[in-house]
Amino acid sequence: MTFTTTRRGFLKGLAAAGALGPVLLGTPTWAQAGRKLRHASIGVGGMGRGDLKSISSHPDVQVVALCDVDAQRLAEAAKKHPNAATYRDWRELLHKEGDHIDSVNVTTPDHMHAPITMTALRMGKHVYCQKPLCHDIREARTVNLEATKRPELATQMGIQIHSHMAYRTAVAMIQFGLIGKITEVHSWSNKAWTGKKGQTETRPDKTDPVPEHLDWNLWLGTAPERPFVKGIYHPSNWRRWIDFGTGTQGDMACHIVDPVFSALEFTSPEWVMSYRTPPFAETYSPDNKIVHHFPATKYTAGDIDYYWYDAGAWPDYGEWPLPEGKRPGQGSMFIGEKGHLLLPHIGGPQPLPREKFAEDLKRFKDKVTLPDIPNHYHQFVEAALGRGKTTAPFAYSAPLTETVLMGTVINRFPKEKLVWDAGTCLFANKPEANQCLSRTYRDGWHVKGLG
Repeated sequence: MTFTTTRRGFLKGLAAAGALGPVLLGTPTWAQAGRKLRHASIGVGGMGRGDLKSISSHPDVQVVALCDVDAQRLAEAAKKHPNAATYRDWRELLHKEGDHIDSVNVTTPDHMHAPITMTALRMGKHVYCQKPLCHDIREARTVNLEATKRPELATQMGIQIHSHMAYRTAVAMIQFGLIGKITEVHSWSNKAWTGKKGQTETRPDKTDPVPEHLDWNLWLGTAPERPFVKGIYHPSNWRRWIDFGTGTQGDMACHIVDPVFSALEFTSPEWVMSYRTPPFAETYSPDNKIVHHFPATKYTAGDIDYYWYDAGAWPDYGEWPLPEGKRPGQGSMFIGEKGHLLLPHIGGPQPLPREKFAEDLKRFKDKVTLPDIPNHYHQFVEAALGRGKTTAPFAYSAPLTETVLMGTVINRFPKEKLVWDAGTCLFANKPEANQCLSRTYRDGWHVKGLG
């Protein structure tokens, strides 16, 4: 297919081709010796600002292109990278810069992660994608399958604490057997990306003028059309809305579930259940308590229940040996045969009760040495340059994302045990729940294999 040089022309061509499929494959020149990694940043405001700063801090990175639907955010990033080309539409960036870039980071609202990531993978680009990897479970499965076909590409999900010494130490302690085989785990977050009473339980019945600096159509992307309302969606509250975000689960569970998933070597749960009230029509509801039932692993005492709480729900921690009876606002508690291990979010692991584990801790420190590794972002750069591997590639982070996103589905069916068939990527006993595993993309935004 030949693309025209006009914006309308190339978008028409993309739609005719199944929207950004293999037609955009370029020559993979990224492996040339002695050349910097040519990088494009898609989404440069909010978390995107941090991702761009961290990736570009590597001395072997050259920022070639920047993209954001918000012209103000784009201009701010361009000041720091004046030699980079700027775009409002990620499709235009990939079309025009395809032969000039080796890698991308995708730091957009959740609903756009999969289409951008899938397109970049098919173009042969290394991809760093923010958590959650995708908005929907089937997107995560499809993106992972695409990445598996392309083992030469470096992939990494933005769960940067995965590479932090605190989380790595907790994983090592559990696998060392410091508190014995694990019988139960509880994780929680005090964040509440839910509908706000009187404001976002239902869609606002109003329309505000779209700011001149924002391309609202591009911001909506694959999501159904709706009017712009100031302060309700862009730049931050989109996480509350089912069409765009994945609630507290997508925001924080990807981080907090990660060391549990990694330490216990979980794969997929056998069944899941929600104890919360159903979500509102278009936003997530409060008091979220869910349980995942996982098959036994070599680090558990048998099949194991794993509990998640957010948005006002808390575990019953009255009998936990917490220091001074206090629990952190976010974190996990591993319950083992010999004791407990408290892991605050971005905090050091604490075997409890403390006095019981003094000798065990000494033995752990004598026998276990964790290797130094690059930070999460620089791992990605090094892997893309062929000098190492990432620790949260899509092969790991996609199954993690699937498990996390089950919470956004099962909350619509409270107090029902939904049996998960990982092989078919379906709930075996609840056909209605399978309707929530994917979305239909808006016309003109389809990507082959998605939506």
